Amino acid sequence: MAFSGAQLFLLYSGLFFAALVFSLLINSLFMRFARTLGMREKDLGLERWSASHKPAFGGIGFYIIFLVSFTLHGVLFPGDGAVLRPELLGLLAATGLGFLMGLADDAYNTQPLLKFLVQIACGAILIASGTEIELFQSRWANIAITVFWVVGMMNSINMLDNMDGVATAVTMAILAAATVLMIGTGAMDPVYMVLFVGTMASLGGFLFYNWNPSRMFMGDTGSQFLGVLIAFIGVRFFWNAVSPAGAHEPARQILAPIIVFLLPICDTTTVSINRIMRGRSPFVGGRDHTTHHLSYLGLSDAQVAFTFIGLSLLNVFLAYVMLRYIEVWENLHTAIFVSYALLVLASLFTITHRSKPPASSE
Repeated sequence: MAFSGAQLFLLYSGLFFAALVFSLLINSLFMRFARTLGMREKDLGLERWSASHKPAFGGIGFYIIFLVSFTLHGVLFPGDGAVLRPELLGLLAATGLGFLMGLADDAYNTQPLLKFLVQIACGAILIASGTEIELFQSRWANIAITVFWVVGMMNSINMLDNMDGVATAVTMAILAAATVLMIGTGAMDPVYMVLFVGTMASLGGFLFYNWNPSRMFMGDTGSQFLGVLIAFIGVRFFWNAVSPAGAHEPARQILAPIIVFLLPICDTTTVSINRIMRGRSPFVGGRDHTTHHLSYLGLSDAQVAFTFIGLSLLNVFLAYVMLRYIEVWENLHTAIFVSYALLVLASLFTITHRSKPPASSE
């Protein structure tokens, strides 16, 4: 059954609002009946920006709506066997593994090595099912950078989840970038549209509870699931994107995911460099993220979140221009987008060295 453009708009809009309401309801139920999952920080002395301990089960709602969206596709588009494609089955398996790892970490505080091995396994599942960065002539080089990308995104979203609303909003922008690209290029895939619209709605419902002052966190359950999902999106829609003329161009291919994922990349890079320079492990938590230093400059938590939302929307716009309107990639384009990425990175890095935390936060 073929739908017209207007019918598709109404269908996806209805799906978004239905999933949004469902997300609000399910998170409301979690708030009412669950009070301990993900609250291990109070016993382990882990550093969080929030002064109070709150339940961390936002990721459970994400995953439930993600699975429901998979099922709904078959209802909305009967006879379409697209969900049986290998890459989608691989996405289902990898996100499920990431979700279970995050759930175990929230509940039991698993060992970092186990978490790292599971992240590698998530990357391996995506590769085995056909989701692989196609950048080099060497297959092994492509496999290596794909695993690095998946592990990096799972850790980046986890690290970015350090202040109310930030990781949620940035992830929504990444999902929006892929959705806008599909719509703008006329290459809408019903499966991806249903999944992305449903997941964005689940994040929107969670943001109601995660906005400052938040009442819940997404926890590792959410960050690990979302990390796998956006890593998949990065490979499928940006790393392997083609130009409007249908060509693969290395510079465009590398810069597209960098622009879309710029904020998680910049935060992780900045924090890692600063901690290594101080002789600390990059993987030990602390109040030294770019978001924290914006707060030390005098911005409120809500203003920090709005700053990241604004930059995320700008990145979505730039990526869309890059992949939709620049038919022939030239050195000037490379210089412009590299300069922008370096400007954002340098600005955030400089802020971490110019602002100082209050004495009580050091």
